[in-house]
Amino acid sequence: MLAVVTGAGSGIGAALCRALGRRGAHVIAADVDERAAAATAASIPEATFVRCDVTIADDVEALAAGAWREGAVDLWINNAGIAIGGATDELSLADWRRVLDVNLAGVVHGVHAAYPRMVARRGGHLVNVASVAGLAPYPLALPYTTSKHAVVGLSQALRAEARMHGVKVSVACPGMIKTPIWERSEVRGGLANGRGRMFERIAGAMTADACAAAILRGLDANRGVIPVTFEARAVWMLNRISPALATAVSSCLAGFARRLA
Repeated sequence: MLAVVTGAGSGIGAALCRALGRRGAHVIAADVDERAAAATAASIPEATFVRCDVTIADDVEALAAGAWREGAVDLWINNAGIAIGGATDELSLADWRRVLDVNLAGVVHGVHAAYPRMVARRGGHLVNVASVAGLAPYPLALPYTTSKHAVVGLSQALRAEARMHGVKVSVACPGMIKTPIWERSEVRGGLANGRGRMFERIAGAMTADACAAAILRGLDANRGVIPVTFEARAVWMLNRISPALATAVSSCLAGFARRLA
C-alpha cells in the first residue's frame, strides 16, 4: 500500500503515519514543517517525507505528482489543520482567512490533486479529516467550525460522485483528541482566560494513536462518515435527530465557556 498523509508532522497525522507503517504501508509524510515530517518518517520502516504547504496549490500538486511517480497511491489523507478560538465579534478577517486557507482550501487542493488521478486508475481511497465541529453547531471557533462543516459536506457529496468511478471517499470527525493543535492554537479576546481549563479537559482526552486506530477501522469498513470518540458520535446523532436541540445545547455550552473565561 502507498499512502500520503498531509499534516503528518504531529498529532493525528503523525499517528496515522505510524499506524499505516505498522500495517506495512509505504508512507509519504507531508507537512509544512519539514523537520517534523522528517521525524515522523524516521519512525516508520518504509517512509519518505516532503515539505508541503497545503495552502499553496502548486505544493500539493507537486506532492501528488511525486507520489504517483512512486506508484498508484492507494490512500490519500488530507489531514492538515489549524484552529483559532474566540467569540466571533472578537475575530479578525485575517483569522478567518488563515483557518479557511489551511482547513478548507488545503482539502480542496488535495482533492484537486489526488482525486482525478484516482479516477483515472478507477481506484483508491480519499480521506478528509474534519472534526466533531463539522457535525454540529460548535460555537466560539467559527472559522474552524465553518471549515469543518464544509469539509464534511464536500466529502459526502464527493463520495456519492466517486462511487461511479470506483473511488472511495470518507471523512473522519474526531472529538477531543490530545494533540498539539490545541496547544498551538490562538485564542482571541476574553475566551483566552479559560485556556488553562481547556487544557485540563484535553489531558483526559483520547490519544492521537487511539484516534488513528479508530479512523483506520472506519476506513477498513468503508464508512462514509467516521465519528471518533463518544462525544463525536453523540453530537452527530443529536444533530441528526433534533438540530434545534443540538443548537440549544451548543448555546448553553458557549455560555458556560464564556463564564469560565
